[in-house]
Amino acid sequence: MLGEPASVSGMIKLIIMLALAGALAYCGATVKLGKRTFFGHVQAIWKADEVQDMKDGIKEKAGPTMDKVTRGVKKGLEEATKDEGSGSGSQAVPATP
Repeated sequence: MLGEPASVSGMIKLIIMLALAGALAYCGATVKLGKRTFFGHVQAIWKADEVQDMKDGIKEKAGPTMDKVTRGVKKGLEEATKDEGSGSGSQAVPATP
């Protein structure tokens, strides 16, 4: 692909990747792997009791940490969006003679 603009080769790569993703989604939803499709197996695994117990355990252990992170992110966003001064992050210094 020598001599072609970068945008053309990028567009071709994008089209190929989208086609591959579409083909995988189609096969995952329609091709039987035993009694179920791939997505059916994933759904069955996700609904299993063991996985539900694991999810509950993770929520118990990570819950307080996630609360702290969520509060920190909210405070950071509030500070970042607070309207003070010119927004440059520096304050004016008076000139001295």
